Amino acid sequence: MAASSAASRVPVEERLFSLVLALLATEAGLTKNEILSTVQGYRQRYKSGGDNANLERQFERDKDDIRELGVPLETVDSPGDAGNNQTLRYRIPRGAYELPRDISFSSDETTLLNLAAMVWREGSLSGESRRALLKLRSLGVSADEPVIGYAPRVRLRDAAFEPLSAALERHLIVRFPYLKPGEGSSREREVIPLALVQYQGRWHLSGEETGFAGQTAGAHKMFLLRRIVGAVTAGAVAPAPDGDQAALALAGLDEIWERGIAEIEVLCDTDAATRLANRRGTEEISVSPDGSSRRLRLHYVDDAILADELAGFGPEVLVISPPEVRDAVIERLERTEHDHG
Repeated sequence: MAASSAASRVPVEERLFSLVLALLATEAGLTKNEILSTVQGYRQRYKSGGDNANLERQFERDKDDIRELGVPLETVDSPGDAGNNQTLRYRIPRGAYELPRDISFSSDETTLLNLAAMVWREGSLSGESRRALLKLRSLGVSADEPVIGYAPRVRLRDAAFEPLSAALERHLIVRFPYLKPGEGSSREREVIPLALVQYQGRWHLSGEETGFAGQTAGAHKMFLLRRIVGAVTAGAVAPAPDGDQAALALAGLDEIWERGIAEIEVLCDTDAATRLANRRGTEEISVSPDGSSRRLRLHYVDDAILADELAGFGPEVLVISPPEVRDAVIERLERTEHDHG
């Protein structure tokens, strides 16, 4: 029981990293069953011959997350069995994921990178991971490199994650300062934590407001952890929530994502075109008569986060709608121009 509990706590960033490396390790790709039964972060919860519906849904969300990061994940039909999801293979083509040819490193930089790789390889490929690699090979899957089980101890979580996770386990009410986009100062929030979920690479807290400082008691709200700008303090014990609160939170975020639609124009053959066209749910609306730009329709959850992302592409992107996202992008570009003269 203790071993199962420990295995279920494989950090999500380690699971995603192991998934990417597993899909890079074999040219032919891996089936969903091979991934769930062998890759670090999935295999610990995989039930041979049992119900793996929750694990399969986790894999579907993970696929979306790594595509959001610009990783070119492909699906390949099995010859003679097209359309069968059980035999569908997933892979990441090396050519589409390697560094561009015009990027090179000096001899000193290459030496440092090789040393780092050696340390990483020796320190991260655990006995558990080696067993996973052997299991894959026993299935007839040949891995070009021993990377299936890499589990680097990377910590990409927000500072608020650990205290919120501890409060959630103990069913404690929490308070924290929260800074919403467009506001000059943070406001103190008090909530009963219901679930911590990762959605599109960002951690969110689903919580129920207590009625503190004008809040609506009983209202369910979603808080982005990166906007918690101070210490999280735990207070009194609250009743344990009913049902699968994590599933409810993810379903709620999916609904927001479905409703959030933006239309943008991107210059062809640019980083913006490559990344934004491969986002989950993105549709191409039209191509300009001269073929220099494409108009895309994409989904999003948060105006400010989308504006940050689009502003980062600079002149490669023009926002058509909605006006609030367009205005937010313009504001960010004008602020950058002002700050840098």
